[in-house]
Amino acid sequence: MTFNDNAKLDTSRVSKRGRNTGIAVGGGSAVVVIGLFLLSQVLGVDLTGLAGGAQQGTQSEESLDKCKTGVDANRDVECLMVGAENSLNDYWTDEAPALGVAFTPTNDINLFVDSIGTGCGQASSATGPFYCPPDQSIYIDTSFFDELRTQFGASGGTLSELYVVAHEYGHHIQNLLGVMDRTDRTDTGPTSDSVRTELQADCYAGAWVAAASTTEDQDGVTFIEPATDAQIADALNAASVIGDDRIQEMGSGQVNPETWTHGSSEQREKWFQTGMKNGATGCDTFSISGSEL
Repeated sequence: MTFNDNAKLDTSRVSKRGRNTGIAVGGGSAVVVIGLFLLSQVLGVDLTGLAGGAQQGTQSEESLDKCKTGVDANRDVECLMVGAENSLNDYWTDEAPALGVAFTPTNDINLFVDSIGTGCGQASSATGPFYCPPDQSIYIDTSFFDELRTQFGASGGTLSELYVVAHEYGHHIQNLLGVMDRTDRTDTGPTSDSVRTELQADCYAGAWVAAASTTEDQDGVTFIEPATDAQIADALNAASVIGDDRIQEMGSGQVNPETWTHGSSEQREKWFQTGMKNGATGCDTFSISGSEL
């Protein structure tokens, strides 16, 4: 997706932490890392350190003053994250009440390098982008987008990157709705609460994409131009390559649906498209039968 050149960006809800001053130790393959991350999501414990890459040290906050307009969002991935937050905030301000919840934005979208302390514990780049319910914040090391292309074979493109942010923002909406508290996210399998939670976040991402070209900055300038078919294909491709079945095939070569926590490639594509077609109110993944997932 392309940001309008004249759209003004607000950096107040996005922060950046610089490179960790400590020493990196070890390193795991992307497949191992992602597998450990998925298990971490189920167990609630960060196991990604088992793949190496542990970091020690301190980080300082860095300025995002370079992110002023849509021009900056189109040329710089960190400014793209600022633009994504701005558009998502505007979309959910209007849309969340339709779901029966009073909207409050995320406390922060944290861009970091190497590792960072969070309300959910210490996180490393290996953890991948995630939403932390206790501090209502999103954490992203933007190098993940390179890994989507180089390690997982994603086609890339800005909409594939924006999809990742929109998915994590969907978890924030779920947190406001109480989904995180009333579901069993330790359960696994193709129809489990864990998978239903992730597919709903995919659906919310699709709902935002469909409406993103109507979101506006403080002066009423639209943030984003309508998505093209090629850009939507990039987003669907990103959803597909991080499906549980695809990741398992890349790892052990064996697909075991009973261990799924995020859904298959087919499921993730389906629910992204459902959100685009039906909007956020059409994203109830919890009341339908397993065969409909």
